[in-house]
Amino acid sequence: MTFSEVLNKYIEQINCSSKDLSTTSQLSSAVISRYRKGERTPTLKSKQFDQLVDGLYELSQNNNIELTKKEISSKLASSLNDIDINFEDLSKNINAIISALNINIAELSRFIGYDASFISKIRSGNRNPSKPKEFINAVCSFIVNKYKTTENKETLSILMDCSIADIENETDYYSELNKWISNNSYSDSTYVSNFLNHLDTFDLNEYIKAIHFDEMKIPFVPFYKASSRNYYGLEEMKKGELDFFKATVLSKSTEPVFMCSDMPMEDMAEDVDFGKKWMFAIAMTLKKGLHLNIIHNLDRPFEEMMLGLESWIPIYMTGQISPFYFKNANTNIYGHLNYVSGTVALNGESINGYHSDGKYYLTTNKSEIAYYKSKADHLLKKANSLMDIYRAENQNEFNAFLMSNSKLEGKRRRILSSLPIHTMSKKLLAKILKRNKVSEVDINAIYLEIEKKKKIISDIVEKNILEDDYFEYSKADFEKHLISLSLSTCFYEKKIYYTYDEYKDHLKLTQEYEKITPNYKLTKSPNRTFKNIQVTFHDQKYIMISKDNSPAIHFVIYHPKLRNAIENFIPPIIEE
Repeated sequence: MTFSEVLNKYIEQINCSSKDLSTTSQLSSAVISRYRKGERTPTLKSKQFDQLVDGLYELSQNNNIELTKKEISSKLASSLNDIDINFEDLSKNINAIISALNINIAELSRFIGYDASFISKIRSGNRNPSKPKEFINAVCSFIVNKYKTTENKETLSILMDCSIADIENETDYYSELNKWISNNSYSDSTYVSNFLNHLDTFDLNEYIKAIHFDEMKIPFVPFYKASSRNYYGLEEMKKGELDFFKATVLSKSTEPVFMCSDMPMEDMAEDVDFGKKWMFAIAMTLKKGLHLNIIHNLDRPFEEMMLGLESWIPIYMTGQISPFYFKNANTNIYGHLNYVSGTVALNGESINGYHSDGKYYLTTNKSEIAYYKSKADHLLKKANSLMDIYRAENQNEFNAFLMSNSKLEGKRRRILSSLPIHTMSKKLLAKILKRNKVSEVDINAIYLEIEKKKKIISDIVEKNILEDDYFEYSKADFEKHLISLSLSTCFYEKKIYYTYDEYKDHLKLTQEYEKITPNYKLTKSPNRTFKNIQVTFHDQKYIMISKDNSPAIHFVIYHPKLRNAIENFIPPIIEE
C-alpha cells in the first residue's frame, strides 16, 4: 500500500476528518490534503512524520480505537516510497549490520536471492539495488530468521540505539530493523538549509567590500621566467596552484580558465593561510574578467559536497562560472588535477591516500598548453552541467530557457518569497512603480519583461499544473518590515516596496487569477520561508533558485542528488 492509502485507511478507521488531524498534528490542512492525495510524503525521522504519527495516535485514543503509536509509525514508514532511501547511508548501514553480526555473505546471498558479488558492490557503494525496499525487506527477513538469540539482539540494540524490549517479539524486531537500515542517517536538511539561507542572505556588494575587491590591482611584472616547472608533494602543490593563477592573471589572454580536480580536500582545508591566498587568487582571476569552467568533484559524502558548494557561492554570484560534474566518476585509486588558461597549464596526479607524494607540472609552453586545452575540452564533453547560472548580462539566454521550458510537460511548483508578479495588473504595477520613483525607462523595461513572463506562464498552465506556495503577510508584518515585489525575472535589483493596501490588492488579483485558471493552484503556507529567493520545482527535471537582488540571479540545478535534497528539504520549512 502507498503512503496515502495507509494514511486514509487510518483516518477511516479512527473516524476523523482532515481538519481533526490537522488540529492534533499541528500540520496545516494543505499539508494533510497533499499527504492524503499522494502528492507529497514526509521524510522518515522528520518533524512532520512524527507530528502525523502523534496526531493519529491522539485521535485514536480520543475515539477509543486500540492502536499503538509504534504500529502507526511502522505501517506509515514501511509504505514510504523508495525515493526516501539514501543509497550512501544504505551501504553504510548494511556494512554495519554485517560486521556487527558477522554475517556470512554466501548464506545471505542464498536466502535473499542476490548474487554474492552484487551484494559486495552494494556494500562498496558501486551498485544500488533496483528495488531497494524489496532488498531491505529481504535482508531484514534473513536477520530475523537467522539472528534471533538474546546475544544477537543485544548487539543490535546497541547498534540501533534501542532497548532489547523494543525488538523482543518478531514483528517489532523486523520493524525496528527495517526502519534503522532504511533511515539511519545524518540529516541532509541542515546542509541544504545552510546552503539556501546563505543564498537568501548573501549580498555580493557587501562581500566585495569585505575582501576589498575594488581595491585589488592587477600586477604587470612577470613573476617567473621558466617555461615549465615540477612540484613535488603537498606543500609544493599549493605553491604550484598559486603560481598557475599568478601566470593567468599576468598574461594578456582573456580565454576562459578550466579547473578540474578530484584531489582530497582535507589537507588543503586545514591550511587556513593557503585558503585565503587561494581565494584571493580566484578573486584576481575574476577581477580580470575571466570566465571559469570548473568540474566539481561531487563523488563524496553529501555534507562535504554541500559545504564545498556553499564556499563557492560568492564565485557563483559573479556569473563568471560554469560548473559541471561527472556521473559515476571513479576516484578510488588516482587523484588528478587539471588546470589550464590561455597561457599556462598545471597538471598533477597522486595515489589516493598518498596525496603528499604527488607530482605536479606547470608549463607555459605553447604546444603543451594546446594539448592541455584539448584535454580540457574532452573532459567538458564528458561532464554534465551542475547548474546553469543566469545574470542580467545573459537575460536573453534566460528568457530563451524559460520559453523553451514552457513547452515541456510536467507539473511545476514554486515556493514564493512574495506574490507572483504575473498576476499583477498593469494599473496596479504602474501605481507601485511610480510611488517608488522608478524612472520611465526602467518602468518600460519592467513592463516589457513582465509581459514576456505572463506569456510564458500562460503557455505552462494551458496544459500543465502550476502550484504556488505563498505566505500571506499581515498588516503587523508590514509594520515590522518592508515587503517588496519579486522582480528577479526582470533582473531589476532595486527594492520596490508595497504598501499594505497595494499588497492586499495584488493578493486579490492572484486569487481571482486562480479562479479563472483551472491549472493554476494557490496554496497558503503557515510559515514564511525566505526573504529574497524563490524556489521552482519542475517534475524531477530541475530546480531553479531565483534571487531577487544583490545580485538578481537564477540557478537552474540539474544534479539529481542536490535536486532531490532541496526538494525534500523544502516541505519541512513550509510545514513546520
